[in-house]
Amino acid sequence: MAESILEAIKDGQWDYEPEHVSSDRFASTGALPGTEEKLTILARRVRKGLPLWHPSDRRTYDDNEEI
Repeated sequence: MAESILEAIKDGQWDYEPEHVSSDRFASTGALPGTEEKLTILARRVRKGLPLWHPSDRRTYDDNEEI
C-alpha cells in the first residue's frame, strides 16, 4: 500500500485514502495562504503522507499569525 498520495498516483492507485492522522501529530502554520512559505509546508506534508490541512492553520490575513 502507498504511504502517500504521491506514491499512490505513481502506482495508479486512484482510490487511495490516507490513514487518519491526528492534528496533534503535526504542527499548524501561521503562513498566509498562497504564499511560498505555505506552499512549501503543504508540499512537505504531502511528502510525509500527512493531511494537507491542520485545523489551526492560518486561513486569512486577519487570523492570528502566532499559532
